[in-house]
Amino acid sequence: MTPNLDTANDDGIITFNGRQYMPDAKGKLTPLDMLKPQHRLEDQTVRKIMKFALDLNAQIRRFRDHTMVDLGTFDALLEEEYGARIGGAKGNRTYQTIDGLMRVQVQVADLIDFGPELQVAKKLVDECLNEWSADSRPEIQTLVSDAFDTDKEGKINRSKIFMLLRHSIEDDRWKRAMDAIRDAMRVTGSKEYVRFYVRDQPDAGWQPVTIDLARA
Repeated sequence: MTPNLDTANDDGIITFNGRQYMPDAKGKLTPLDMLKPQHRLEDQTVRKIMKFALDLNAQIRRFRDHTMVDLGTFDALLEEEYGARIGGAKGNRTYQTIDGLMRVQVQVADLIDFGPELQVAKKLVDECLNEWSADSRPEIQTLVSDAFDTDKEGKINRSKIFMLLRHSIEDDRWKRAMDAIRDAMRVTGSKEYVRFYVRDQPDAGWQPVTIDLARA
């Protein structure tokens, strides 16, 4: 029979019939006084950290939303005034203070996927590799293997696919394979990245304002 729980607190403690419990990952309730002290301390430490992490995550989301609204408002004012939008064809934009010490950049990255032509490219590349001697172009063989190898989600390594295109090899099948890769590319969407920079002097190099826990 499932107990009728009286209260559930932020500290993970559940009170039922006047006694305190904590549920495990399977939902089983363990009396608070039966839990090992180190497990309680670990639980409390994680909850404390996560409270700050969730608050910070919410602040970053609000900051990004406000940033995009502010930049969008500025873009709209410029368009109304001059009849043209700031930025290039892809939507990349740069904004800077008058003193040249602060900069905000918006970069738009295309989300790329590949169509069925990629299988044609793989077949042509495999033909090349099979005919080249075993000790010829070993770095290309490794790159090809990595490029067409799929991950757990069945996705190919896009960066390695792009690296294949950088190699100019005088083999007609290789050239046709690279053409097939280019034809296989599909732009499925885009994503905007906002980056922030500061510097002490107008002639100094730009320093990124990092909003990244691993690089802060």
